[in-house]
Amino acid sequence: MSLRLFLCGDVMTGRGIDQVLPHPVNPNLYEPFVRDAREYVALAEKAHGPIPRPLSSDYIWGDALHELERARVDLRIVNLETALTSAETPWPDKAIHYRMHPQNVGCLTSAKISGCAFANNHVLDWGYEGLSETLKTLDAAGIAYAGAGNDAEEAMQPAVLDTDGNGRLLLFSFGSRTSGIPEDWRATSISPGINLLDDFSEATAAQMADQMRAYQHPGDLIVASIHWGSNWGYEIARDQIVFAHRLIEEGIAIVHGHSSHHAKAIEVFKERLILYGCGDFVTDYEGISGYEMFRGDLALMYLIEIDSHNGELISAGLVPMCMRRFRLERASAADAEWLCDRLNEFGKPFKTGARLDKDSSLMLEWSG
Repeated sequence: MSLRLFLCGDVMTGRGIDQVLPHPVNPNLYEPFVRDAREYVALAEKAHGPIPRPLSSDYIWGDALHELERARVDLRIVNLETALTSAETPWPDKAIHYRMHPQNVGCLTSAKISGCAFANNHVLDWGYEGLSETLKTLDAAGIAYAGAGNDAEEAMQPAVLDTDGNGRLLLFSFGSRTSGIPEDWRATSISPGINLLDDFSEATAAQMADQMRAYQHPGDLIVASIHWGSNWGYEIARDQIVFAHRLIEEGIAIVHGHSSHHAKAIEVFKERLILYGCGDFVTDYEGISGYEMFRGDLALMYLIEIDSHNGELISAGLVPMCMRRFRLERASAADAEWLCDRLNEFGKPFKTGARLDKDSSLMLEWSG
């Protein structure tokens, strides 16, 4: 038996995207250069044309919805990097704050999101009030989450995702300060926050694995979703590789890494999948210049099939996408080829690469 999963990187439905949804929050921002979230809408329209508004709840997902139905995935997992709140007090001394009005949660339910990783550098952008409203909103919408909570115990708990006849998948979410998460966001026994890693040592990996396995029932598979590393650059830190390897050796089925604004190399270690950086997926970055060499406008859908008994990778389809007018579209053949070349180039140390198919989708290839 196999289990089919959709994984992706950062889903950022706040700021400009929130402003074109039916229930936008106050557009005031506290960024160094932009003070009104509607400016991001204007940048996107200047780059690619008018954006209809208000958007329907499923608009932002665009062609991705068809790809998900075609792949017949069992579970849909994202890194949600947006607070779902109308709170007005931003976290102090932080440059960027993302929020989407709770009444716009339909843009997540319309895509049938199963679970959200939440241990990232934006979930507490609007303080503890914003976090509390975010968690209540997801609970009411029936969307599971992991990585944040009212105390350390809650932040450690997994999102328990049931599958049709294939047991359970436990989604755990961890964050690292290397991704820009403030130390003050660490959940404690007496304060809300996120599940923050101390470091990437093998000892910490073993400790985290022990904590994850404590929630495991016979037949459960575990995904460790980790927000780590810088936004730009293809280099993968040696300690991240060692950390991911140790998690796999401790029985974790998939390491789901994110934080980079572009896709990074993929590894298959002991027949299990490690995604070091999934890249952005849904953003309001259209029209913003800088770092063009990394093609942050391109995204990948990771359509993963694993053995439901042991978590070993069976196949990994990669569908290239791009954001246009705040909507995911299939990437052009040329862009798909560009992504394929990058995965082949940077996958060489891991003995992984990608094969470009006739429909401009990619298929992961690996050797032991």
